[in-house]
Amino acid sequence: MHYYEISILGSLLEPLTYSSSEKLSKLQIINIPFRSKEKEGVVLDEVSKPDFDTSELISLKSSFFSEQQYKLAKFISDYYFCSLGEAFSIFVAFERVQTVEDEKSYPTDSLVSKIVLSKKQNSSLLELQKYKVSLLFGDTGSGKTEIYMKWFEEILSDDKRVLMLMPEISLSPQMQVRLEEHFGEMVVMWHSKLTVVQKRKALEKIHNGSARVIAGARSALFLPLQDLGLIVVDEEHDDSYKANSRPRYNARDMAIYYGKLLDIPVLLGSATPALSSYVKFPFVRLKGGHFSQNRRFIYEPHVEEITPIIESAVLKTTSKQEQSMLFLPTRANFKYMICDRCAYTYTCPYCDVGMSLHKFARRVKCHYCNFSEPIPEVCPECKVGNLLSSRLGTAEAVEFFQEKYPDLRVAQFDRDKITTQKKLKALLSSFNKGKIDLLIGTQMLSKGHDYHDVTLAVIQGIDNILQMSDYRAREKALSLLIQIAGRSGRKKDAIVLIQSFNQEFFDPYLTKYEEFLEDEKEFRKEMYPPYKKLSKLGFAHVKKDVANSKMNEVLQKLYASPNIEIVGHGASPIEKIANKFRFQILIRADKSTDLIRAIKMSKNQLCEVDMDPIDFI
Repeated sequence: MHYYEISILGSLLEPLTYSSSEKLSKLQIINIPFRSKEKEGVVLDEVSKPDFDTSELISLKSSFFSEQQYKLAKFISDYYFCSLGEAFSIFVAFERVQTVEDEKSYPTDSLVSKIVLSKKQNSSLLELQKYKVSLLFGDTGSGKTEIYMKWFEEILSDDKRVLMLMPEISLSPQMQVRLEEHFGEMVVMWHSKLTVVQKRKALEKIHNGSARVIAGARSALFLPLQDLGLIVVDEEHDDSYKANSRPRYNARDMAIYYGKLLDIPVLLGSATPALSSYVKFPFVRLKGGHFSQNRRFIYEPHVEEITPIIESAVLKTTSKQEQSMLFLPTRANFKYMICDRCAYTYTCPYCDVGMSLHKFARRVKCHYCNFSEPIPEVCPECKVGNLLSSRLGTAEAVEFFQEKYPDLRVAQFDRDKITTQKKLKALLSSFNKGKIDLLIGTQMLSKGHDYHDVTLAVIQGIDNILQMSDYRAREKALSLLIQIAGRSGRKKDAIVLIQSFNQEFFDPYLTKYEEFLEDEKEFRKEMYPPYKKLSKLGFAHVKKDVANSKMNEVLQKLYASPNIEIVGHGASPIEKIANKFRFQILIRADKSTDLIRAIKMSKNQLCEVDMDPIDFI
C-alpha cells in the first residue's frame, strides 16, 4: 500500500493523507472519498505510512497538473493566503491525449494574412523584445494591437503558443475578429460568457494543439498551455484583473510571475498604464496614432444631471448623422432614494448602502448583496414622505432621452442590459452600423471597444470617482476619463464634454498622462504602492461585537510585529453587507515578506486577507 498527501480541489482544508494500492504520479488528479461524498484531489507527494487509518482513493483520472502550474498554485496559496486546494481550483488540468503530428507545426506562411508595421511600431517592438517584462505605453489608436500580433507571428514561427489576456468586460467581438483575420482557426477565446459546449470545444483545441493563439479573461492564465512563448496583458491597468473572491489574485501580477517560471517574455500594454507598472518595468512610449483628428475638451461645472448643454450637444451631433456616447458611473435609474420629509436614505436592510431604483423592473435593488423588493410608495421611516431620487443612473438617462426625444435611437450599455456575449455582439454591431444615435453606459464604454463614428463623448460623475477614499482615486478618475475620451474622434474631430468641478486637475494631464504619472510618483512616495506594499485584513460576522473583537485580537498581535505599519483600523466604510458587520485593518511595509510574516503570526480564523488590495469599501 502507498500513502499520499492529497490536496482536495476547492477545499479550504490543508492536504490530507490517502492510501492507494497503485503507484501514483505526482500532480495526478484522482477521485477520493470525503465526508460521504466523492471529491477530486491532486497528488502532492508520497509519504510514510501514518499512525492513523486512511481512506483509499476511488479512481484515477486522466488529467494532471504541470510542474509549472503547481509552482504558480503554490505561490498563489502562499502570497494570497488561501489553501492549495483553493488555488488549484482556478486551474484547468492537462489531459493525457496524444497531439496529432501534423497539428504540431504552424509556420507563418499558413497565416491568413500578415501584419505590416510602421517604422515607429517596428522600432517599438524591437525595443520591447529586449526585456523579459516590458510595458507598451501607447496612446489610444497608436497601434498596440498590431505590435502584439506581429510578435505573435514570430512566436508562432518558433512552434510556440501565445496567450493574450484582456479585461473580462472588454472581450469584444472586434478583437476576436481582428485575431481571426490574421490567425484563422488557430485562435481560441476563453471567458466566463462561453457556454459549456463552447468551453468544451475550446479545450479540445487546446489539448490537441490546434489552438495557438489563446485570448481571454484572467482565467485564461490557468489553462493547460504547453509550449507557451509569450504572454500579453492588454489594458494592464484594469481593475478587473484582480479577483474579488478567494483566491484574491491579480492576474497581471501572476502573468508576470508565470512568465518568470516559464522563462518567457511578458508584455503589458495600456494607454493609461498603472503607476506600479510604469515605475517597475522598462517601457516604450508610442505616441499619436492612425487618427489625425482633434478632440476638443469642454467642461461644465455642474452636479450629475442631464443639462441643456448636454441635450443640445447630443441633438446637434445626431443632426449631422454622427454618434454620441454618454458615460455614467452608476447603472439603474438612480443610486440613492431620500425622503423629502425626514431626509431618511432608503438603505438595504442587509447592507449599509442606499438601494438603487430599477424602474423597468419596478423594484429597488442592492448592488452589493442583490436583495430587491417592490418600490415603496412612501418613506418606510416617517410613513408620510415621498422618496426622491439622486445620483443619476444609466437607465434613467436612457429613459430621459427616449421620452423627450422619441425619434432619437438610444441604447443602454451596462451589466443590467449586456448579460451575454451574444447581446454584446449585437449591440456593438448595431452601434457601428449607425443604427444607434446615443449609447449610454457605465465603465463598459471605456473597455477597448472601437466605435467608428463617435464625435461626442459626454462624461458625467467623474468627480465621484476622483473623491473616493482610495489612494488611487486620482489615477482611476484620470485613466477612465482618457479611456472614454479615446473612444471618440476616430474618423472626425470630436467634442468631449466633461461634467466636473475639477477642471484644474484634469485639464493639464488629458494629453500628457506621462506627466501625471511623474507627479503621482511624488504623491505616493514613502506612503503607497508601488513604493510600499499594502494588505487589508477584513473581519465579517452577523454579530457586530464578534467582528470587532476578532479585529482587535489581530490588531494587538500586529502591534508587536516588526517592520510593518498599521495605517488604520475600525469599521469598514460600508459597515454592513449581506447582514454581516464588517471591520478592517490596513497595514503596509517596505517588503511583502514582512507583511506575510506579520499576518501569519497574527491572523485568526475570521481574518480574511487581501494582499495588494484595490477595494477599500
